[in-house]
Amino acid sequence: MTALLDEHPHLGVEPVLRELNIPSATYYRWRQAERKPCERRRRDAELTSMIRQVHDESGGIYGSPRVHAVLKREGTRVGRKRVERLMRQAGLAGISPRRSKGFTRRDPDADLAPDLVRREFTASGPNRLWVTDLTMIATLEGPLWLSAIRDAFSRRVVAWETSARADADLVPRPGPGRVG
Repeated sequence: MTALLDEHPHLGVEPVLRELNIPSATYYRWRQAERKPCERRRRDAELTSMIRQVHDESGGIYGSPRVHAVLKREGTRVGRKRVERLMRQAGLAGISPRRSKGFTRRDPDADLAPDLVRREFTASGPNRLWVTDLTMIATLEGPLWLSAIRDAFSRRVVAWETSARADADLVPRPGPGRVG
């Protein structure tokens, strides 16, 4: 409302307010609040700068519970919900820990794959035995899965692939020297 009248001062305050059915007292209260914010808004601005500092010092990791705990420990009296609101308004968010119950669940009815190398992971020469591993790498954008195939003799990586999901399509399928 105030921006409209700031951009078009030639329209006049009273006619615009009359047309929009807004009491003039409301408009002038908005204007006064812009010039001289209330105590709560001033305190919110102070708290937001303190919250931003704690959040930055944590490397952007702390969410509202930890930020609230740090402020409380430093002697700042503020409610948890207020910290949440101010962080949301400032566009600040923490990184939540991954609560995992495990990635792989074996089907109890499925047949186990045969152990073709009898748990012997050494080779007498190159390209005799290739082994693979699947690793999850935590990133800010979520987990990144890395699958790599190594030659057991030279320990060189023969093939590798990455994906955002750990599924059967992730495992590289090399040609020669393949076991099985």
